[in-house]
Parts: sequence; C-alpha cells; structure tokens
Amino acid sequence: MLRMRECLAAACCALLGAAAAAEEACNLDLHNAYGPFDYRTADPSQKVLVESHHFTPKVESLLEGESGALGADIDYTLRVFPNHARALMAMSKLARREGRTAPAGSHYAMECWFQRALEFKPEDSQVHLVYGIDLLKDHRLKDAIAQLQAAEALNADDANVQYNLGLAYFDQGDFDQSLAHAHRAYALGFPLPGLRDKLKRAGKWQP
Repeated sequence: MLRMRECLAAACCALLGAAAAAEEACNLDLHNAYGPFDYRTADPSQKVLVESHHFTPKVESLLEGESGALGADIDYTLRVFPNHARALMAMSKLARREGRTAPAGSHYAMECWFQRALEFKPEDSQVHLVYGIDLLKDHRLKDAIAQLQAAEALNADDANVQYNLGLAYFDQGDFDQSLAHAHRAYALGFPLPGLRDKLKRAGKWQP
C-alpha cells in the first residue's frame, strides 16, 4: 500500500488579494475559528451551518457566491472541512475557469488545498480521488496514478476510482492496465461509456 503522503508536493504558493496577488507558502496549520471537522463524520448541524451560507448549490455549480466571491465561499468551506471532496472539486474547477492557481477570494493555491486536506485526513479516499482527477487534467500522469492508487488502496470498490485509473493508464499508453480498470469500473456500475469508447477506438477493448 502506498504511503498516504508519498505524492504530496514539497511546497505550494497562494495568490492573495484582488489586484496584484502576493505569494505565501502553503499553510498546513489547520487551526480555524470554527473547526476543522472531518466532513465524513461531522454532525449534520455543522454541515448545515456552513453549507447553507457558503456552499449552496449555486456556489457548488459556480454560478454565484453567497457572501462575495465564489472563491471566498469555497475557501471558508474548506477551512472548516478541509476534506470536503465536493468543495475541493469546486475550487479546482473555479481555478481552471479563472486560469489562476488560486481563484479570487481563495487564501491558497489549489495544490495547497490538496496538501491541507491530506495533512488533515490522509486516509480519506475521496481526497486522493479528487486530487488524482485534478492531476490527470494537468497531464501529470505519474502523480495522478499515485494519488488514484492511494484512493484504490483505501477503497478498491469505488467505481469512480477504477474509472479514473483506467483513464490515467490509457493516457500513459498502458492499455492492459487501462482495460483491467475499465472492466472493474463497469462491473461496479460506472455509468459513462467514455473509457470503453476510448479503448474501442484504440483497438484495445476486449469484453
């Protein structure tokens, strides 16, 4: 089994301020005025208190912030729940949309949010999964596979983990591994045909 922090980057930068952002080192001190709480086991009242004000459906969909910039609302959510997988995914999408390592309103760059999440709960498979997906989008295949393998070691029956491992191995050109993970993902009920279609177009699909 991979060590949970094996693939964490050594340092990251945060862009601060709305005008000319300044850099600061990634802060792994997770102390917060409220929290931090493990999102998986947090009391429902804690989730409602934060999400009803800062991570509403329109924030998660990146339509509009509740208290200002979208990044500020997601930032608050992640400071209370560092391993909130959907909030990590939303911040990642926002960073890509804005073309910045740290979206407006975010204290930290995206890489730092992942470091903080893994510092907090390295055994949370969903954090490794979301991190792996983010790395895969950046074509950092070796790092993506390492994170996805860590997710698999924690929860091998997650169809999303198996599917994304299949995609990563496909992009790496390892079609045997890609096919094996594709079969595993579909056996677990993954609904999208994209990986199977990729393998078919490459002449590598076998039932």
